[in-house]
Amino acid sequence: MRTELRRLFALALPLAAAEAGTQIMSVVDMAVIGRLGGLELAAAGLGNAVFFGVAVFGLGLMLGVDPLISQAVGARDFVSARRVMWQGIWLALITSAVLTVLLLCGPFLLRTIGVKPEIIGPASSFLLIRTIGLAPWLVFFVVRAYLQAHHVTRPMVVSMVVANVFNLMADIVLVFGGRVLPLWFGPLRAIPPLGVAGAAISTASCQFVQLAIVAAAVVRIEMPEGAAFWRKWNGEDIRRALRVGLPTALQVTAEVGIFALVALLAGRLGTVDLAAHQLVITLASFTFTVALGVATAGSVRVGLAVGARDQHAARLAGHAAFIGAALVMSVGALLFIAIPSLLARMLTNQPNVVAAAIPLFFVAGLFQLSDGLQAAGIGALRGAADTRFAFLSNIVGYWIVGLPVALLLGFTMKMGVVGLWWGFVAGLTVVAILVFLRFQWLSAKAITPVAERVI
Repeated sequence: MRTELRRLFALALPLAAAEAGTQIMSVVDMAVIGRLGGLELAAAGLGNAVFFGVAVFGLGLMLGVDPLISQAVGARDFVSARRVMWQGIWLALITSAVLTVLLLCGPFLLRTIGVKPEIIGPASSFLLIRTIGLAPWLVFFVVRAYLQAHHVTRPMVVSMVVANVFNLMADIVLVFGGRVLPLWFGPLRAIPPLGVAGAAISTASCQFVQLAIVAAAVVRIEMPEGAAFWRKWNGEDIRRALRVGLPTALQVTAEVGIFALVALLAGRLGTVDLAAHQLVITLASFTFTVALGVATAGSVRVGLAVGARDQHAARLAGHAAFIGAALVMSVGALLFIAIPSLLARMLTNQPNVVAAAIPLFFVAGLFQLSDGLQAAGIGALRGAADTRFAFLSNIVGYWIVGLPVALLLGFTMKMGVVGLWWGFVAGLTVVAILVFLRFQWLSAKAITPVAERVI
């Protein structure tokens, strides 16, 4: 187990850094916007929630490419791995076109669910601009899957560092205007303050920067003969990717959807509650990215073992992912419970928002462990290309258990946004238990590689 944990973290640390890099952009966005005021923070958070509530379906489809590539590499079939990557890119572009149509309807959704009128305008601007970065974001995940299966992780870290430096500088200039720059910046000082929209422009631009960096890394991997031919559409590979990816898409949509719904419900409670919700969920999402890096590494390790037909290694890799996720999320739990006020003041200087956020940090600290374990379990199952169960477990955990608890405590028992968050605790715990038991059952026998299953 120690050897497997070392191998897991050797892969997980750069992947976690890349995942965290994406979330750091959101943290920076919220920290900069939080200086404008509670209304702007709430609007950006709401726009972000709607964007991810829709875009995450596409992310799930792209994650269906992961086990196809990792199992092909595990079987030493590098030809198939490169071909599947190209099919994933085609799938990402088509998915982006479809989801963009849905995201354009976002402003109408905000008006129909009763969000406070003063929030709708800036939230809509943030959402529509963020949509521009959807296609490069989805293609990035396909290319990343190819690189991580080859254990080429440095480009992801480089892309994270470059994008975050760019995002920090662009956020400050676009949100507050060019007047914040020294005189020697000349024409750039004429940039007007764009507020919430400026943060969205900065983040969308970063998606293109990150994609360019990882795409350049693929070129440096030896290209098998005939690779240009594989850029053409391949229906068989697309069907396999959809067979694995569609349940994953439904699973992550069910998961992120419940978080997006709670954000919308918090919007009905008022600007301060919504701002507090967004502040804490931003930091909770940041700690989750570390567990997600472990889960992604676990998915790759399980996939490689399945491709190599090593049942013992597949089971060991899955167990290592559970242990690794529990370790990293314990740190997040301690921080949230021990220093909530300090963490809140990192993102806003609004005293009423800080006060509303402190009790949410306590609840977030409690669900950290469950959040990490469910991510690890879903990652391990995805490596085995067993994605349907993860979807079903999310329906049970979040929508059958978590949502009723949230509504009961938040509205019926008048606990407000804190009550809504207790629904997270209930849902995440149920999902964590279900996926752990499923992996135990599945890994007790030989797992058939997905390429050998009937389409």
